Amino acid sequence: MEQNGLKVAVVGATGAVGNLMVKVLEERAFPVGSLKLLASARSVGKTLTFRGKEVPVEELVPGSFEGVKLALFSAGGSISREFGPIAAKAGAVVVDNSNAFRMDPKVPLVVPEVNPQAALAHSGIIANPNCSTIQMVVALKPIYDAAGIRRIVVTTFQAVSGTGKRAIEELRNQISDIAAGRQTIHMIYPHQIAFNCFPHIGPFLENGFSEEEMKMVNETRKIFDDPRINVCATTVRIPVIYGHSESVNIETDKPISPEEVRRLLESAPGVRVVDDPSKASYPVPLDAAGKDETLVGRIRLDPSVENGLAMWVVADNIRKGAATNAVQIAEILLSHNRL
Repeated sequence: MEQNGLKVAVVGATGAVGNLMVKVLEERAFPVGSLKLLASARSVGKTLTFRGKEVPVEELVPGSFEGVKLALFSAGGSISREFGPIAAKAGAVVVDNSNAFRMDPKVPLVVPEVNPQAALAHSGIIANPNCSTIQMVVALKPIYDAAGIRRIVVTTFQAVSGTGKRAIEELRNQISDIAAGRQTIHMIYPHQIAFNCFPHIGPFLENGFSEEEMKMVNETRKIFDDPRINVCATTVRIPVIYGHSESVNIETDKPISPEEVRRLLESAPGVRVVDDPSKASYPVPLDAAGKDETLVGRIRLDPSVENGLAMWVVADNIRKGAATNAVQIAEILLSHNRL
């Protein structure tokens, strides 16, 4: 590896998102001088390929961050809470993909297309938002700037990769079992996911919403820095491997036409408009998988409410919803000489 670059650590490197973080660092030519791959003791001995070379996985310990300038975390909230502050104290800037710090008022919650300036106000830790929140706010930012948004009603249709590698295996195994006439087994989810869906992502809270739904409520307000936005979310797990889809209905402060929304989105960073229903052209998960863009289509007026708009938003939940967003945050810091 090149020696004229930053010392970068990826925590949770053997997981689905951590693995992709390594790939995205290479794809985007991030100036990595040396790369540390960190995971639990059971992953020691494994290797990942980076720039054509095999990099060994090391055990995550408190001393892992000596000399590290950037630490990308994707190993779960408990690991982030324990090791994030350790990494920051050692001098690294932590970009954390868990929910450990997202609602901490001292920690910026950043989507580069929406609030890039917030990344510069960090005190050692920056939070990556929830995957479903990221794609929604990327699509809504141009509309928010042009017409304001007072209410959002969103229903998500979320891929199993959001739960991790074992959930992908569970879906594939169930499809094979059904095809072979065997009884399915579910261990990761509360129900069979193959040929099924259920409105249950994360634990349910006392208010009747799930944790995932409340993440979208609270994170949206924080990212836009606008506590007045009313958000109602329903999050649904569906039998798709990669790509979250969302039905998004909004009420704007000022009237705005679908034509104007399309024009704004066509020039918005990170967005691709796919919106010609007469030709069956609209966003679908298979088209979003492996891409970093947020796809937006089915843009139309909602006549049931004043200043109402409806749209359909799809993105790869592991890329833009996690790994790519984290690396983009690091790129903001780099461009401002903050790494």
